[in-house]
Amino acid sequence: MSDDATAFVPGHVTGFFSAHPDDDPAVAGSRGAGLTLSHGVSVTVEPAPVTAITLDGEAVEMPPVVGVLRALGVTAAVDAESELPLGAGFGVSGAMALGTALAANAVFACGRSENELITLAHVAEVRAGTGLGDVVAQARGGMPLRIDPGAPRHGYMDGIPARPHIEYVTFGGLSTADIIGGDTSTLTAAGEAALDALAEEPTVERFLAESRQFARDAGLLTDRVETAIADVRDAGGDAAMAMLGETVFAVGTGLSDAGYDTERCRIHPAGSTLDSA
Repeated sequence: MSDDATAFVPGHVTGFFSAHPDDDPAVAGSRGAGLTLSHGVSVTVEPAPVTAITLDGEAVEMPPVVGVLRALGVTAAVDAESELPLGAGFGVSGAMALGTALAANAVFACGRSENELITLAHVAEVRAGTGLGDVVAQARGGMPLRIDPGAPRHGYMDGIPARPHIEYVTFGGLSTADIIGGDTSTLTAAGEAALDALAEEPTVERFLAESRQFARDAGLLTDRVETAIADVRDAGGDAAMAMLGETVFAVGTGLSDAGYDTERCRIHPAGSTLDSA
């Protein structure tokens, strides 16, 4: 057992998805497409008599992290530092769960494999209602396509072979639990259609186009998001809405060209990593 360990998990923006619940949370998940970001979450874990979780120096309740630690049979101090806002469509809760799994496995010498740790984090997030597909996407990196839902033994993934620069702007958050916990039939139909179309032409441009169509068809567009996307398009750029948050992301300099004050990063070339142990 070591004193502490740190893992980095890239942020994940979903462009579109379909929800696939199941009694087994390892089988449950989502199909869809997104992109992982060079901006992400660093999670440091060290042994402690009672579990305590902080995000950017402030105590937070994070059920997926608690679920991961319980599954490993340990208690720990978990300190996360995020370049991304919570609840705005960047997969921060999934990143914290996966980062905790990787770092705790190292600290406590749990002896779990990568896929076992990804499954623990995925199951914890599904049970908490905070996400369906972020964890498996963040473990893979790049621009992941979630072809079949679920944790590694059940799901199947592919990807778009591209690494563009990304800009994003956030206006606020949306409740993932409220949306995926309600009637998802319309959303799922829109997500299935989008994935079928993207599979025929797996490019960044088609991904953005299908993401925009999904947001409209699923009824998730807010006025501010719709205006920002239109502004980017009018300026000659390409943008879409992040699921699930009041966030707009664009390739290249689309948002800044349209006059927005943005954050800038790139597609993350790899998935989650254990930085130190």
